[in-house]
Amino acid sequence: MNNEALQQTILSWFPDPEFPQPQFTEEGSQFLNLSTEPEQLHELMHLLKNNPETHFDYLFCLTGVDYGKELGVVYHLESTVHRHIMVVKVQTADRENPILDSVQDLWATANFHEREVFDFFGIKFKNHPNLKRLFLTDEWEGYPLRKDYVDETNMVVK
Repeated sequence: MNNEALQQTILSWFPDPEFPQPQFTEEGSQFLNLSTEPEQLHELMHLLKNNPETHFDYLFCLTGVDYGKELGVVYHLESTVHRHIMVVKVQTADRENPILDSVQDLWATANFHEREVFDFFGIKFKNHPNLKRLFLTDEWEGYPLRKDYVDETNMVVK
């Protein structure tokens, strides 16, 4: 399935997702990019994995992002059956209590990826079975990969 057919399939499930073109190259990306609302995330991911036409059975990357005003997660999915890849992005403007749905029930590998994002960005994943810090100690204050994070003790200044 090419990107255009994949896009049409997704549009048949949800009438208004965004398919932004990445801005880092003039040609765009070889992967289809999709931005979704937090309320649609789990349903969309469930369909992407379980629909026979898409069959995204492999979550190979889940990354937290601090966009400045919003916090988000970027998911890279691949179908090992159909050999297509796509990128799904979701954002929340709630920096005080950022919550997104967990996809750990769909892809087991998301378990530790979501814990890492929680650890470094503070994004909580609803329905995650064991959401706790992965790398930092329980006493650590703050989320060091956020743009507004300040650590006077460990800051490196040139």
